Amino acid sequence: MSTPELNFKHVSGDVMRVLIVGCGGYIGSHLLDRLLADPQIRLTGWDPNTAKIMNHLSNPNFRLHQTMLSSENELRAFRQEARSSDVVINLAAICNPSEYNTNPLSVMRSNFMEPSRIVDICAEENTWLIHFSTSEVYGRTLQSYVDDTSYDDPSLFEFEEDTTPLIMGPVRNQRWSYASSKQLMERYVYAHHKQNGLPFTIVRPLNFFGPRMDFIPKRDGDGVPRVLACFMAALLDRKPLQLVDGGHARRTIVSIHDAIDAIESMIRNRGKAENRIFNIGNRDNEVSMAQLADLMIETFISVSGDETYRTHPVENVSGQQFYGEGYEDCDRRMPNIDAARTLLGWEPKTALRDILTETVAYYFDLYGRNSSDSHASPVDVPEPAAMR
Repeated sequence: MSTPELNFKHVSGDVMRVLIVGCGGYIGSHLLDRLLADPQIRLTGWDPNTAKIMNHLSNPNFRLHQTMLSSENELRAFRQEARSSDVVINLAAICNPSEYNTNPLSVMRSNFMEPSRIVDICAEENTWLIHFSTSEVYGRTLQSYVDDTSYDDPSLFEFEEDTTPLIMGPVRNQRWSYASSKQLMERYVYAHHKQNGLPFTIVRPLNFFGPRMDFIPKRDGDGVPRVLACFMAALLDRKPLQLVDGGHARRTIVSIHDAIDAIESMIRNRGKAENRIFNIGNRDNEVSMAQLADLMIETFISVSGDETYRTHPVENVSGQQFYGEGYEDCDRRMPNIDAARTLLGWEPKTALRDILTETVAYYFDLYGRNSSDSHASPVDVPEPAAMR
């Protein structure tokens, strides 16, 4: 994507000053790669984790607060930075499905209570806020509540930013702790806009896939990551890929690089992005989780050259078994991206197979290529209870 001219007046003249909360995470690290390539940008970040952004720490145009934005002292420092910034981008969140049921209070605190202070300060300082929400706010499709499971009528499953109802499950299903917190945060941002004039943009990501996406258990983290990292860990460890509730749920997948194109376009075109909500996804890359498991195995074989994975097992597990009590899933998420196309001139370009090849190769180079058993015979695993 070519770099457009900066088209709004900057607080500090010729340079653009960007503040990113959560700059050390997956999306933040890729955003730093892109923005710090522009010598006109001065970037300040907050994040206690630096593993994914080590290559930027010596950049004179980047200043990092390596801490959580939680204490009063840090919030005062944040206010000073926000006051002199052109835009604040909030990426901080707990967005791991394994946490939604098992640690709902922390999920709600990190996705609403704590970031609400960021919104308050941006409103008080009249600083443009780009807030990252989630496609989870849409909840379940209307179709999932009726007996007919046909998807022939797009109006029943296509998500449009300003008209689609946001449907959560019952309170006892704590899987919705994340989605409800994110939805409330969107409403809080919008209330500040209507009542106090806060300039805002809300981003609803739909499955950004790419290198540095997540942690791989027993290698650079512990616990249960999101689906791509779960499948990748199973392949590296020669364990069965686990399909939650048969892998029938469908998702659209967009390249992290395409997504960063969209975010950069928002930053550089404030007049078109301000006071709007954007779905960022790729309608052409829809896949069921069962299909994704097949594609992951196929891609792993191509990347590793290990044909023994042709018989790699896939097994079915219940949502409660995998994620814990109180879990239920969204059946399908098909985004309407007309707003991003029309206002930002953005179009996702990368095919699903290319996204998976890049991502699998990244993890294989990092953790699999030099492993002593990367081309060993498969471990003795039982026949899975339910194949895809």
